[in-house]
Amino acid sequence: MKAIATGAAAAVLAATLAACGSTEVVRAPVNVSVGQQLIDLKKARDSGALSPREYEQQKTQLIRSVE
Repeated sequence: MKAIATGAAAAVLAATLAACGSTEVVRAPVNVSVGQQLIDLKKARDSGALSPREYEQQKTQLIRSVE
């Protein structure tokens, strides 16, 4: 009887973990202006979160996305 309960618990755990195996990223819609995104990029550069090169790449990519 104990073996059946242990097996059932293992099956439930396996099913639960299998459901969590998705690699899909779900993103909420965000309405942020291009100007605000540029300000945020500059803040990230100024704080050291982005290198000057990364900042320029991201800025160029952002500007191209609205042209």
